[in-house]
Amino acid sequence: MPKLFKIGNYHVFFWSNENNEPIHIHVSEGGATQNATKIWLTKNGGFVVAHNKSRIPQHDLNTILELLPVHFFYICSEWKKYFKIDEIKFYC
Repeated sequence: MPKLFKIGNYHVFFWSNENNEPIHIHVSEGGATQNATKIWLTKNGGFVVAHNKSRIPQHDLNTILELLPVHFFYICSEWKKYFKIDEIKFYC
């Protein structure tokens, strides 16, 4: 499970067995959990919440979503490097 970075108390990561899905990240407070919030990346540099299973409060989730675009290219780069692929599938 590659850990990417933190935003406050929230860890941003992806699972090592999800390379068959479009690029996405998981976010949870205090460390990785199976019920982490899932966020898709879009090809235009956006982010779409797939689900909020970790129940991040809306205010915190809004802040995370505002800060994620700064990390867009880093996330894409790490996904490609980790899964050893040349092209990324995006959510939309």
